[in-house]
Amino acid sequence: MRSRILTPNVSETKLSTRGFHVKSPEARDLLEKVGEMFLTGYAYAAEARTPAEAEDRLEEIPKRFRGFAYEGAGMGFAILDATPLSRGPKVAGFLAGRGDAQIYLIYVGVGWAMARLPKFLWSKLYLPDPLLRYLALDGYGFHQAYFRTEQYVHGQYQDPRFPWPADAPQGYANRVIDQGIGRAMWFVGGTDVDVVTTMIHRFPEHRRGDLYAGAGLAATYACGAEEDELREFRDRAGVYRPQLAQGSAFAAEARVKPGLVVPATEIATQVFCGVTPEQAARISNESRPDQQIQGDVPAYEVWRRRIADQFVSLGGVSP
Repeated sequence: MRSRILTPNVSETKLSTRGFHVKSPEARDLLEKVGEMFLTGYAYAAEARTPAEAEDRLEEIPKRFRGFAYEGAGMGFAILDATPLSRGPKVAGFLAGRGDAQIYLIYVGVGWAMARLPKFLWSKLYLPDPLLRYLALDGYGFHQAYFRTEQYVHGQYQDPRFPWPADAPQGYANRVIDQGIGRAMWFVGGTDVDVVTTMIHRFPEHRRGDLYAGAGLAATYACGAEEDELREFRDRAGVYRPQLAQGSAFAAEARVKPGLVVPATEIATQVFCGVTPEQAARISNESRPDQQIQGDVPAYEVWRRRIADQFVSLGGVSP
């Protein structure tokens, strides 16, 4: 009963339902499978009595799609935490178990919940890491671009007073939300490089770097493009190639940490970063600030800049 109430219908992830571009039947099938696996993870969380019970089922999902299921479960558990339908904290228990290896995807999933919950319930969301909490904004941005495409992608909407997190510099939340919007645009454009880059370049210049970071993350984690297409995407990114590499490195770490690297990820990091997924993940991990940064630049932004700068200094990309 709880699963039926909480779980969206799988038809919502069909490209035809969303009105997204279809590059090919293969790309369509991949993107729809991603959506299906996200909702599968969501349903597992809604049905589970404990996070461990959901984990047992999540670990049976093929590794190419397992992270998406964990992301969906993160959303499901966050929804439960914020409503009277749950007994005891779910996301905290999820992260304390096997979900720890999928921490990035779970935080993004909590951001999906943020997009579905009224703002007065956001205080109930469990996001204890002051650095990684910004990943929830990525999830929020993806959700809005995926389900409110006309407004957030074609209309290029930004909330002028986005209220979370309260201690973030004014306007910074929208930059991370843009990373999520860019990630969704890889889906909206059906993994078609020409369509995706055209959409990105319709945005004002000051937003394109964050959009490319998100699209690079999606192209590396969800995949869906051949090597020659990825090379074209890299070339068309132009001055935003460092941000494209930064997003790719985020995706690499999200796959390397739980041991879910697939051949398509290896190709993408080689094209975007000039290194293997393991090397890209190490650069991402070693670039993390070890303490909160004081001043107007959040630690999350310092992290992203360090990663981008590393790839520039290595000669794999050029601004």
